[in-house]
Amino acid sequence: MLPLETDEGARRLGELSVGMNSGIDRVTDNVLFDVKMGDTVHLALGRAYDSTLPDGETGNESAVHVDLITDVSEAARLEVDGEVVQRNGTFRFEEGFEG
Repeated sequence: MLPLETDEGARRLGELSVGMNSGIDRVTDNVLFDVKMGDTVHLALGRAYDSTLPDGETGNESAVHVDLITDVSEAARLEVDGEVVQRNGTFRFEEGFEG
């Protein structure tokens, strides 16, 4: 059985984050550190850890948690509500942002 077929929550988004630490310049194989690396986006399929949520909220339940990290430093953009907030690894509040 594939991990995404484990249970109903395995195919649902459990985490989403944008790495903003430009001081981390390479993968360390420590996912808790790597997800903070600048010019990356991290998402996890499966379990959402309640400790990362506001008090009283619960996240997606699953027996699996699969972390994925991708580079967004080139040929990429992030949009929020239709507005570009990051292009090619540069946020709109940083010098060199091209809207």
